[in-house]
Amino acid sequence: MTDLIGRVALVTGAGRGLGAAYAGALAAAGAAVVVNDTGVDTTGEHPDASVAEASAARIVATGGRAVPDTSDVASFAGAADAVRRTVAEFGRIDILVNNAGVLGSARFADVSEEELRRHLDVHVVGVVGTIRAAMPLMRAQGYGRIVNVTSEAALSRLHDTGAAYSGAKAAVWGLTMAAATEGTAHGVTVNAVSPGALTRMSRGFLEESGIPEGIDLSPERVAEVLVLLCTDEAADVTARVVHTAGGHVREYVLGRPGDTDLVKRLADALAARRG
Repeated sequence: MTDLIGRVALVTGAGRGLGAAYAGALAAAGAAVVVNDTGVDTTGEHPDASVAEASAARIVATGGRAVPDTSDVASFAGAADAVRRTVAEFGRIDILVNNAGVLGSARFADVSEEELRRHLDVHVVGVVGTIRAAMPLMRAQGYGRIVNVTSEAALSRLHDTGAAYSGAKAAVWGLTMAAATEGTAHGVTVNAVSPGALTRMSRGFLEESGIPEGIDLSPERVAEVLVLLCTDEAADVTARVVHTAGGHVREYVLGRPGDTDLVKRLADALAARRG
């Protein structure tokens, strides 16, 4: 697939795992890619510039165009720096993938303010900051593809990933909807992907839960879907949240049905109280 020839992408958290797969797949589709990663561990500590450098080098070694970037998108200044670097290197920005993240599992009784703020900085400030810097450029050129990475942990009770991570990833849903509203009239689509893949961040949980035999949980299967959302084939797709794992795709839909059992139960209770 070479649908993205001539396009320029910025992928945050692209040094390893899913982010590296996204960057590699976008490059394979023809895009020039800025590989943004501070190289920190899963808790956000111990930065290492060689992580972004190695990821970009792998793309170049296979014939793609890529440069590393170590801007810390957990602040507006760092997010703007990453966007500026993209434009400085390749002249424009067409695709933004907000993948950078940290992981924590502390429950409400144990979560510290420091941990909560670290998650909000990376997952929420990072998303707002990069979109804030990239959206005006995309609107001016009449084209843009933004894909935010959320998590099933924020959307269901299947995962016990703690207050900070789940809460921050849930905020990404709302940010996706708000950005999609701003971009609609200007050729800018904004969607979110909830990935299921075996990575350094998910390995512990997935192995503990049990991985079904024969399922391919490689990051590359998720990357296929993300790249599709960045092509002209998905030009009419915006404000959507897609879950994908093992080659399967599902859509998360937030609804407001009026006839559920809970609605009936509450209506009956209110009627009884009102006499």
